[in-house]
Amino acid sequence: MMAGFTGLSLTQGLSKRSFLHRKIAISFAAIALGGGIWSMHFVAMLGMQMPFAFYYNAAVTLTSALVAILVVGLALLLLHFGHRSRSKVLLAGLVVGLGIIAMHYIGMAALERCAAIYTPLGIGLSVLSSCMLSVAAFGIAYSKRNRRNILLGTVVFGLAVFAVHFVATASTDFVQVVAEGQSGPMMSNETLAIGVVLSSFALCGAFLLSTATFLPAEAASEGPVPVAAAPTPAAASEPEPDLPPTPVVTQIPYEFDGRTQFVDTASVAAIRAEGHYTYVYTRTGQYFCVWSIADAEKRLAKSNFVRVHRSYLINPKLVVSFERLKDTGVCYFNLPELAKVPVSRSQLKPLRDILGL
Repeated sequence: MMAGFTGLSLTQGLSKRSFLHRKIAISFAAIALGGGIWSMHFVAMLGMQMPFAFYYNAAVTLTSALVAILVVGLALLLLHFGHRSRSKVLLAGLVVGLGIIAMHYIGMAALERCAAIYTPLGIGLSVLSSCMLSVAAFGIAYSKRNRRNILLGTVVFGLAVFAVHFVATASTDFVQVVAEGQSGPMMSNETLAIGVVLSSFALCGAFLLSTATFLPAEAASEGPVPVAAAPTPAAASEPEPDLPPTPVVTQIPYEFDGRTQFVDTASVAAIRAEGHYTYVYTRTGQYFCVWSIADAEKRLAKSNFVRVHRSYLINPKLVVSFERLKDTGVCYFNLPELAKVPVSRSQLKPLRDILGL
């Protein structure tokens, strides 16, 4: 589930980013998702006890990890390049489902001095559960790219990986094989455990980093905005420098399909900070903008936008309702990607005045 969350959250909003950004994010997401499939399989295998000693072929074990990563990468490429349709989401889910199956049986083929004996029913149930749950996971996560669907898709993806391995193993028998010669470098459970621990540690770190940017900013943490000191008499008597007037910005740039495009400020309902960049929200969706939130506030100083939170600028003309929450508030919008925006305590009164409350 940590791997699923990391991969699905890393790819959130990628369709509005540049080609290079998409390639990099998909690479990391594929490593997270594929590495999670591999780690889960071998964590379970480390818990399997046999009445005889067995080992793992190192080359085949590595191959199983690379196959999982490459297959997941292929599915993400299908989803994030070109037009995303239901058939593409279905195909991506099937690709990942078959990738989980491939990883499992390649990983089982890595067993040395021990042979796995399969049944047609076990293989059939494994393939069916893998494909159905993977399609469901991607269908949920990509039906609408919001936090709720990503979390639900994460749960179903985790269930898919878990179910496949244990459904397959439940119908598998193991027999001891007399070693006739070493086919390649072998690993014991202790050596494999080191690799699993390292991969799990990397997944945990990626999960924590993804969570830090996934959680919404809390309005309660917003402190009061410092008030500028009154000018001294000497400063007040000095003439104002003759600065050029600040132009009125009527369009906001955003990145889409590898090009910079523009949207009219009147149709923008809100702007949300995302690290050093922002997302612009309109009735048609959310779009990635290279401006920082401070830059957007400065450029839109002569427009209708109001800073209501450290992470948000809003257009009061497009607010459909307002809710007072003690010393903070919430603005509601009729937007597909952004239903509400928090209002910090320090900005509550100015916004209420603008809204005529």
